[in-house]
Amino acid sequence: MSIKSFKDSFIKFCEKNKYEKNVDQLKIVDLLVSFEGPKSNFLNFFFKSKEKKCFYLFGGVGVGKTMILNHFYEYLEIPKQRLHFNEFMINFHDFRFKNNENSIFSFVNKLKNKTELIYLDEFQVTNIVDAMILGKLFETIFKANIKVLITSNTKIDDLYKDGLQREQFLPFISTIKKNSIQKELIIDEDYRKLSPNKMQRAFFPINEKTTFKINKFFRELTKDKKLKEIKLSIKGRELIIPHFYEGIIKFDFTDLCDRNIGAEDYLKLAEISKFIVILNIPNFTDVNSNQQQRFITFVDIIYEKKISLMISLEKNLENISSSKKLVEPFKRTLSRLYELTSPKYDFTN
Repeated sequence: MSIKSFKDSFIKFCEKNKYEKNVDQLKIVDLLVSFEGPKSNFLNFFFKSKEKKCFYLFGGVGVGKTMILNHFYEYLEIPKQRLHFNEFMINFHDFRFKNNENSIFSFVNKLKNKTELIYLDEFQVTNIVDAMILGKLFETIFKANIKVLITSNTKIDDLYKDGLQREQFLPFISTIKKNSIQKELIIDEDYRKLSPNKMQRAFFPINEKTTFKINKFFRELTKDKKLKEIKLSIKGRELIIPHFYEGIIKFDFTDLCDRNIGAEDYLKLAEISKFIVILNIPNFTDVNSNQQQRFITFVDIIYEKKISLMISLEKNLENISSSKKLVEPFKRTLSRLYELTSPKYDFTN
């Protein structure tokens, strides 16, 4: 079978799900199918230049980057691994913690034994620890001839922009640019907001009326389900879940984002969750930007794991404010909240 049949597969996928066949998305698909070859050997055709080992697709929120590369990833018949970028870095840091000596080489060598391709969704660099290590890590990945697919909201030159000690991050930018085919997907509309269903699981403002509606919804959702308290232990930290009903969970925003917890904790939480209620999401400013960053990370992970949400917030999603430094990544968060709280995207069934 020719790799060109990937385009037919993608078009059928759009028709089945009643998605618009967008001409800009199809240009990216055409690029992916522009090299002849069987599915199992496609990457050798696509990355025929020895210097190009990464396909880096960036663009605004809700334009279909992940949809395209998800479908493409599933189409390939090779050893492969798909991870959210946060999850990939957690795996790496855990490996380093257990294997200090030559940890980068050992980690990549172990990766090479399992896969020919890694697909990293929602690539973003937000902390100095990752920023300092990524250059050497990806240099080793490319030397091992592991191919990489990446989606991001940010073009390569703007990664970790204004970050602490960014000059030490620049070698990574040079490495990834040298090894990447970089393309931008530009679409004016956010497709996640175009659901014909009226959103019913995002309640605002926070008052007695909306609290009553959420409590009623929650009682119906948890009817005949057993209540128990869950304690999750993550590297010495303890995350207590007092309202756990067989995978249905209720949290106050402060319980999730006002504490010193992060991606590892949220991943552990996602493993046991089917539906999550988050109460009292505030407006965000420069004063509570740390809480906002945790919330962005949380939503990314919940979206990746396809867990439905119900939320209450001070203002509607169109008008909730952001800290200055997180305006761009927060656009992705808001777009995903539209999807995760829409009846069209109920993953509990």
